Amino acid sequence: MGAPRLGCTVYGVATIDNRGRVADAVVQRALGWTANARLDIREHSGLILVIADQREMFCVSNDGYVRLPATVRRWCGLAPGDRVLLAANADENLLFVYPPATLDTLIVQSGALVLGGDVA
Repeated sequence: MGAPRLGCTVYGVATIDNRGRVADAVVQRALGWTANARLDIREHSGLILVIADQREMFCVSNDGYVRLPATVRRWCGLAPGDRVLLAANADENLLFVYPPATLDTLIVQSGALVLGGDVA
């Protein structure tokens, strides 16, 4: 039996298209973001944070995609075809986008903890 969940985060995996768009139906439903919902999109330490904010200029597309700005994609080393982990917290109305490099770091660190060694 696994450990109990700490929250109500909803997960999905999406492939970045050639225009920087990502979407997952389960994540979209959990957040309840509709077309033209305004978003704040920012990068922090390799992680992308998307927050619903009516004052911002980014928005959900008519077909439900979140378009990650080119500058954010460059900072995170993302290219079309890359797959990202989406983690939605509906209570906080935010979405975390985990690029492969960030996931690699998390996996290596947690693996080292489990094995009792240092991070390589």
